[in-house]
Amino acid sequence: MTDDSLTRAAIEEHWRASERGDIEAEHAVYAPDAILDYPQSGERFAGRATIAAQRGGHPSDRHFSVRRITGQGDLWVSECVITYDGVPSYTVSVMEFAGQHVVHETQYFADPFAAPAQRAALAEPMPGRTLPEG
Repeated sequence: MTDDSLTRAAIEEHWRASERGDIEAEHAVYAPDAILDYPQSGERFAGRATIAAQRGGHPSDRHFSVRRITGQGDLWVSECVITYDGVPSYTVSVMEFAGQHVVHETQYFADPFAAPAQRAALAEPMPGRTLPEG
């Protein structure tokens, strides 16, 4: 396997473990001194143990659906839908690797929204989606 194949496999396992609720396997991809940033809230979590602790014991029923993983070398992006108590949040995870471990991840979260009426004649639904009414 190439280095990129190994990295992709590690990311895929990260998301599968997230869906299973396997905290140890979910966080195995992170370096011990990894950093996780949430730009919308301004939070930074330093260290694998801290990253795992802030995700552990989450009060919501969470599910993860990976839409796409793309990248090469040290930079990889995952597009996912994380559902919290049945409500979807569209997420982008930017992972920076050193070797086979994430050293910095930035996660962006967005709620679905209705498209403006003036674009209705131009837009079509993405595969597997319907356009919310505005």
